[in-house]
Amino acid sequence: MAEKKELKELSLVDVVKDIAGRLKVDYETENNEICIDIPKESGTGTIMAMSFSHGVALMDLDVRLKEEVRFELNPSLVQPLEIIYNKESSFVHRFNGKEDAHEIRHLESAMISSNGKHSNMVILPAVEPICFFNIEINRKRFEEKIGDFLPDMDSDLEALFRDVNGVNLFFYKANYSLDIAKCIEEIKQCELSGFPRSVFIEGKCYEIVAHHLRQYVDDSSDPDNRKILRQATVKKLEEAAEIISSELDQVDNIIALAKRVGLNQNTLQNGFQHLYGMSVNNYIRNERMEMAKGLMERTDLNITEITYKIGINSRSYFSKLFKERYAMTPTQYLKKLKPQKERSKTT
Repeated sequence: MAEKKELKELSLVDVVKDIAGRLKVDYETENNEICIDIPKESGTGTIMAMSFSHGVALMDLDVRLKEEVRFELNPSLVQPLEIIYNKESSFVHRFNGKEDAHEIRHLESAMISSNGKHSNMVILPAVEPICFFNIEINRKRFEEKIGDFLPDMDSDLEALFRDVNGVNLFFYKANYSLDIAKCIEEIKQCELSGFPRSVFIEGKCYEIVAHHLRQYVDDSSDPDNRKILRQATVKKLEEAAEIISSELDQVDNIIALAKRVGLNQNTLQNGFQHLYGMSVNNYIRNERMEMAKGLMERTDLNITEITYKIGINSRSYFSKLFKERYAMTPTQYLKKLKPQKERSKTT
């Protein structure tokens, strides 16, 4: 069995430097940014890290490794708060010296704090595509920035940030929000260089932290009453939208649709409102009108046939909905199309 690689350092930037040393590759630096390319004999991909003011740092890791690799973060007197966002295959976190392991799956985030006795150990599997984004906060230095706001914070968050020396172990995992996913993508696509790049990415890191703290409080509420849309939920909402589009003739039961995609009815309704700006029923109605309009333009089906084709049993109700959407009845629209269809038949 291949020997496991142990990587011990005090900060994310130092982690990347140490990885470069152990892989025997050079690292590139520009201002406060460091980057390495994984050598072919070890795998493929890149690792980037940046450090900012008030003890904030980030690491963007996108690799596929030939062997399992594990590294240990922050075995120092001041234990940072780590927030990890997983964009690809699952990997494992555990507190060194503890038996429990935490699997961090696709589209999940983990907020982690180790202590002087049990440091963070991250284990990356071989072969699988691994892509995660890690924000690190040195709470002792960060306190200068948020000290005045701590008394107004959620009590659990206040306790977490006041533990500046990392006395208590902490691990919390959840699906991260759509807003966080958007910020991470904006960082990864940033084409700026030098000082503008550093300022832009630092601002986005603070934006991610703000979204994450909001989500942490939101996660403590009842699942049916959560207001923040998770990235994993978006995938299920998009799946529901695809089902609606492909099964318009029979999709009526919203409870059954929610069950098929693994969501409760409230989450499905709230998610459609957030993602598409309308209820599920209105989305279905709009899709049916779009399909009906397309059938009129592309086929010779009559209005009754089209009515049943789109899953509506009443011709009068279909006419009412169509007029609301297009300001004319289906009959009027067919008359409008008739000259165009006749010309296409003669040519």
